[in-house]
Amino acid sequence: MSRIVVVSGNPRPGSRTSVLAIAVGEALGEKSGGFPPTVIEVGELGAGLLTPGDEATAAAVALLREAEVLVVATPTYKGSYTGVLKVLLDQLPAQALAGKSAVPVVTAGVAPQAAAAEALLRQLLTELGAQVADGLPVVEADLPETKTIADRYAEAYSFPTGS
Repeated sequence: MSRIVVVSGNPRPGSRTSVLAIAVGEALGEKSGGFPPTVIEVGELGAGLLTPGDEATAAAVALLREAEVLVVATPTYKGSYTGVLKVLLDQLPAQALAGKSAVPVVTAGVAPQAAAAEALLRQLLTELGAQVADGLPVVEADLPETKTIADRYAEAYSFPTGS
């Protein structure tokens, strides 16, 4: 069993990127024993992301640290991940994600853009110590197939030893 936490780095809660990330988290949860993921909508944290001692941001950071598997999703903004996602992850100290598996999920208008942004998100998660699984770059035109994409990804996903 794994404690799965989905992080949607879209500034707009409930976005198509968020829906995809949650579907991936749910599919992984079903594969690991039926436990639903916990979801962090970074956009809901608002200005609290920049406010020292903000309770909602501290709770989100605690969830990141308690997770066994993180599904970290972002739309592609200016060729990379969103600023709000970076601000949340900057709250973590070095190696805070050591021992955790992370799945980078990136949406973009075209495949090369999605792949490039996924590589940048992968670097960030690796820098934080996560064991980064194969990423999931998705083109916006494919988002109507979210459930199928998530199920296929989960089918191929291998949980780290001990999960």
